[in-house]
Amino acid sequence: MTTLEWREDLNTGIEVIDNQHRRIVAIANALQEARENHDRQAVGEVLEELVDYTLSHFTFEEALMEDAGYEFDRAHKRLHEIFVAHIRQYQTRFQAGEDVADELKRMLSRWLFQHIRNDDQAYVDLVKRNMLKLTTDTSEGGWLQLALKRFFRGRAA
Repeated sequence: MTTLEWREDLNTGIEVIDNQHRRIVAIANALQEARENHDRQAVGEVLEELVDYTLSHFTFEEALMEDAGYEFDRAHKRLHEIFVAHIRQYQTRFQAGEDVADELKRMLSRWLFQHIRNDDQAYVDLVKRNMLKLTTDTSEGGWLQLALKRFFRGRAA
C-alpha cells in the first residue's frame, strides 16, 4: 500500500478546511503504518480516531455551508452521512476480527480525494465570500464583534 500524498489541487483555499483534510490524510497514513506493523490494537485506535475526527470535520464543514446559504448543503450532508456509514461498517467488520485496513485505505483514498476535488469545490467560493463578510463586519452586532466579546471577555483583543 502506498502512502497518500497531499497535492496542491486538493486545496480549497479555506485554510481551516485544508488543514482538516490534511489531518484525515494523515490518519489514513497512520492506518497504513499500523497495518504494516501488524499492530491490530493500533489499527483499532486509528479507526476510532478516523470516525471521531471525520464526524467533527463534517459537522464543521456543514456549519460553514449552512451559514453561507449553500443551496446544496443537504445533499452534501447526505454524502457525509453515507461516508460515515461506510466507515462504521469497516469498524464493525474490524471488531468482528476481519482485517479491513487495506480495503479501508483504498476506499479512503478514492473517496476523500474525489470528494474534495468535486463535492467540496462546489461550495468553496460561497463559503469564502461568507467568511470574508463575517470577519470584515466590525459593526457592534456583527459576527466579528460578537466573537471577540465571546472569546476575549474583559481582555483587549
